[in-house]
Amino acid sequence: MTSFATRFDAALCLAAQAHQGQVRKGTANASGLALPYITHPVAVATLVQRHGGDAEQIIAALLHDVLEDGGPHWAEPIAAQFGPEVLALVRFCTDGMPDDSGHKAPWGERKEAYLAHLAQATGPGLLVSACDKLANLQAIHLDRVECGAMVWSRFSAGLEGTRWYYKELVATFAGRVPAALDQALKREWQAVDALAAGDGP
Repeated sequence: MTSFATRFDAALCLAAQAHQGQVRKGTANASGLALPYITHPVAVATLVQRHGGDAEQIIAALLHDVLEDGGPHWAEPIAAQFGPEVLALVRFCTDGMPDDSGHKAPWGERKEAYLAHLAQATGPGLLVSACDKLANLQAIHLDRVECGAMVWSRFSAGLEGTRWYYKELVATFAGRVPAALDQALKREWQAVDALAAGDGP
Protein backbone atom coordinates (compact mmCIF):
# COMPACT_ATOMS: atom_id res chain seq x y z
CA MET A 1 0.00 0.00 0.00
CA THR A 2 1.28 3.48 -0.88
CA SER A 3 2.21 5.46 2.22
CA PHE A 4 0.46 8.69 3.16
CA ALA A 5 3.72 10.62 2.77
CA THR A 6 4.14 9.33 -0.78
CA ARG A 7 0.54 10.23 -1.67
CA PHE A 8 0.99 13.67 -0.09
CA ASP A 9 4.09 14.35 -2.16
CA ALA A 10 2.32 13.20 -5.33
CA ALA A 11 -0.68 15.42 -4.61
CA LEU A 12 1.61 18.37 -3.91
CA CYS A 13 3.34 17.82 -7.25
CA LEU A 14 0.05 17.58 -9.14
CA ALA A 15 -1.31 20.72 -7.44
CA ALA A 16 1.91 22.62 -8.15
CA GLN A 17 1.63 21.61 -11.80
CA ALA A 18 -2.02 22.69 -12.00
CA HIS A 19 -1.30 26.04 -10.30
CA GLN A 20 1.96 26.68 -12.15
CA GLY A 21 2.42 30.40 -12.77
CA GLN A 22 -0.41 31.40 -10.42
CA VAL A 23 0.29 33.68 -7.44
CA ARG A 24 -1.65 34.81 -4.40
CA LYS A 25 -3.18 38.25 -4.93
CA GLY A 26 -1.35 41.12 -3.32
CA THR A 27 1.47 39.07 -1.81
CA ALA A 28 4.41 40.78 -3.51
CA ASN A 29 6.97 41.74 -0.87
CA ALA A 30 9.50 44.59 -0.81
CA SER A 31 11.64 42.67 -3.28
CA GLY A 32 8.70 42.30 -5.65
CA LEU A 33 8.31 38.56 -5.04
CA ALA A 34 4.75 37.24 -4.85
CA LEU A 35 3.85 33.96 -3.17
CA PRO A 36 3.18 31.08 -5.58
CA TYR A 37 -0.45 29.99 -5.31
CA ILE A 38 0.56 26.52 -4.10
CA THR A 39 1.25 28.04 -0.66
CA HIS A 40 -2.52 28.33 -0.15
CA PRO A 41 -3.39 24.63 -0.67
CA VAL A 42 -0.49 23.72 1.63
CA ALA A 43 -1.90 26.04 4.30
CA VAL A 44 -5.34 24.47 3.91
CA ALA A 45 -3.90 20.94 4.18
CA THR A 46 -2.12 21.99 7.37
CA LEU A 47 -5.40 23.22 8.86
CA VAL A 48 -7.23 20.05 7.83
CA GLN A 49 -4.59 17.95 9.57
CA ARG A 50 -4.70 20.14 12.66
CA HIS A 51 -8.47 19.82 12.91
CA GLY A 52 -8.51 16.03 12.69
CA GLY A 53 -8.79 15.36 8.98
CA ASP A 54 -7.98 11.94 7.60
CA ALA A 55 -5.62 11.12 4.74
CA GLU A 56 -8.25 11.60 2.03
CA GLN A 57 -9.26 15.00 3.40
CA ILE A 58 -5.64 16.18 3.65
CA ILE A 59 -4.86 15.05 0.10
CA ALA A 60 -8.06 16.71 -1.13
CA ALA A 61 -7.05 19.93 0.63
CA LEU A 62 -3.88 20.05 -1.45
CA LEU A 63 -5.97 19.60 -4.59
CA HIS A 64 -9.06 21.58 -3.61
CA ASP A 65 -8.59 24.42 -6.13
CA VAL A 66 -7.24 22.36 -9.03
CA LEU A 67 -10.59 22.02 -10.84
CA GLU A 68 -11.68 25.55 -9.98
CA ASP A 69 -8.48 27.19 -11.20
CA GLY A 70 -7.18 24.61 -13.67
CA GLY A 71 -10.33 23.32 -15.32
CA PRO A 72 -12.34 20.08 -15.54
CA HIS A 73 -9.65 18.17 -17.46
CA TRP A 74 -7.80 17.76 -14.15
CA ALA A 75 -10.55 15.48 -12.80
CA GLU A 76 -9.20 12.43 -14.61
CA PRO A 77 -5.64 12.62 -13.22
CA ILE A 78 -6.97 13.30 -9.72
CA ALA A 79 -9.20 10.22 -9.86
CA ALA A 80 -6.48 8.08 -11.45
CA GLN A 81 -3.83 8.95 -8.86
CA PHE A 82 -5.87 9.46 -5.70
CA GLY A 83 -9.22 7.73 -6.20
CA PRO A 84 -12.90 8.68 -6.38
CA GLU A 85 -13.16 9.76 -2.72
CA VAL A 86 -10.51 12.44 -3.13
CA LEU A 87 -12.06 13.59 -6.42
CA ALA A 88 -15.47 13.84 -4.73
CA LEU A 89 -13.97 15.99 -1.97
CA VAL A 90 -12.29 18.26 -4.51
CA ARG A 91 -15.60 18.61 -6.36
CA PHE A 92 -17.28 19.42 -3.03
CA CYS A 93 -14.92 22.37 -2.57
CA THR A 94 -15.26 23.65 -6.15
CA ASP A 95 -17.62 26.60 -6.62
CA GLY A 96 -17.22 26.83 -10.37
CA MET A 97 -14.91 25.77 -13.19
CA PRO A 98 -13.67 27.74 -16.17
CA ASP A 99 -15.18 26.90 -19.53
CA ASP A 100 -13.15 26.23 -22.68
CA SER A 101 -12.45 29.95 -23.04
CA GLY A 102 -11.32 30.25 -19.42
CA HIS A 103 -14.40 32.08 -18.16
CA LYS A 104 -16.49 31.29 -15.08
CA ALA A 105 -20.05 32.17 -14.13
CA PRO A 106 -20.46 35.59 -12.44
CA TRP A 107 -19.05 35.86 -8.91
CA GLY A 108 -22.36 36.39 -7.12
CA GLU A 109 -24.05 33.53 -8.93
CA ARG A 110 -21.25 31.13 -7.99
CA LYS A 111 -21.15 32.20 -4.36
CA GLU A 112 -24.91 31.98 -3.89
CA ALA A 113 -24.86 28.48 -5.39
CA TYR A 114 -21.95 27.41 -3.19
CA LEU A 115 -23.64 28.66 -0.03
CA ALA A 116 -26.78 26.73 -0.98
CA HIS A 117 -24.62 23.65 -1.60
CA LEU A 118 -22.98 23.95 1.83
CA ALA A 119 -26.30 24.48 3.59
CA GLN A 120 -27.54 21.12 2.28
CA ALA A 121 -24.26 19.24 2.61
CA THR A 122 -23.07 16.64 5.07
CA GLY A 123 -19.92 14.56 5.32
CA PRO A 124 -16.15 15.04 5.17
CA GLY A 125 -16.17 17.81 2.59
CA LEU A 126 -17.38 20.30 5.19
CA LEU A 127 -14.10 20.10 7.09
CA VAL A 128 -12.00 20.68 3.97
CA SER A 129 -14.15 23.57 2.81
CA ALA A 130 -14.19 25.19 6.25
CA CYS A 131 -10.39 24.99 6.47
CA ASP A 132 -10.14 26.60 3.03
CA LYS A 133 -12.29 29.50 4.18
CA LEU A 134 -10.38 29.80 7.45
CA ALA A 135 -7.09 30.04 5.55
CA ASN A 136 -8.62 32.78 3.39
CA LEU A 137 -9.88 34.70 6.41
CA GLN A 138 -6.49 34.48 8.09
CA ALA A 139 -4.85 35.88 4.96
CA ILE A 140 -7.45 38.66 4.63
CA HIS A 141 -6.97 39.59 8.30
CA LEU A 142 -3.19 39.80 8.00
CA ASP A 143 -3.34 41.67 4.69
CA ARG A 144 -5.86 44.18 6.05
CA VAL A 145 -3.68 44.87 9.09
CA GLU A 146 -0.56 45.30 6.95
CA CYS A 147 -1.99 47.03 3.87
CA GLY A 148 -5.05 48.88 5.11
CA ALA A 149 -8.37 49.35 3.33
CA MET A 150 -6.78 49.01 -0.11
CA VAL A 151 -6.90 45.24 0.44
CA TRP A 152 -10.57 45.16 -0.58
CA SER A 153 -9.70 46.24 -4.12
CA ARG A 154 -8.12 42.81 -4.65
CA PHE A 155 -11.53 41.12 -4.48
CA SER A 156 -13.99 40.92 -7.34
CA ALA A 157 -16.87 41.85 -5.03
CA GLY A 158 -15.01 44.57 -3.12
CA LEU A 159 -15.48 45.19 0.57
CA GLU A 160 -19.23 44.67 0.88
CA GLY A 161 -19.46 41.55 -1.26
CA THR A 162 -16.50 39.92 0.45
CA ARG A 163 -17.86 40.84 3.87
CA TRP A 164 -21.27 39.39 2.99
CA TYR A 165 -19.81 36.14 1.66
CA TYR A 166 -17.62 35.37 4.66
CA LYS A 167 -20.35 36.27 7.13
CA GLU A 168 -22.64 33.78 5.40
CA LEU A 169 -19.92 31.12 5.23
CA VAL A 170 -19.11 31.31 8.93
CA ALA A 171 -22.80 31.11 9.81
CA THR A 172 -23.26 28.12 7.49
CA PHE A 173 -20.38 26.18 9.09
CA ALA A 174 -21.45 27.01 12.65
CA GLY A 175 -22.07 23.86 14.73
CA ARG A 176 -21.27 21.58 11.78
CA VAL A 177 -17.48 21.36 11.99
CA PRO A 178 -15.19 20.53 14.94
CA ALA A 179 -15.59 23.02 17.79
CA ALA A 180 -12.03 24.36 17.59
CA LEU A 181 -12.44 25.02 13.85
CA ASP A 182 -15.83 26.63 14.40
CA GLN A 183 -14.31 28.93 17.02
CA ALA A 184 -11.33 29.79 14.82
CA LEU A 185 -13.65 30.74 11.94
CA LYS A 186 -15.70 32.97 14.23
CA ARG A 187 -12.61 34.64 15.73
CA GLU A 188 -11.11 35.43 12.33
CA TRP A 189 -14.43 36.62 10.95
CA GLN A 190 -15.03 38.92 13.93
CA ALA A 191 -11.54 40.41 13.55
CA VAL A 192 -11.96 40.94 9.81
CA ASP A 193 -15.48 42.34 10.19
CA ALA A 194 -14.37 44.80 12.87
CA LEU A 195 -11.66 46.13 10.56
CA ALA A 196 -13.99 46.20 7.55
CA ALA A 197 -16.58 48.16 9.51
CA GLY A 198 -14.22 51.13 9.52
CA ASP A 199 -13.52 50.88 5.81
CA GLY A 200 -17.05 51.22 4.45
CA PRO A 201 -18.63 54.30 2.90
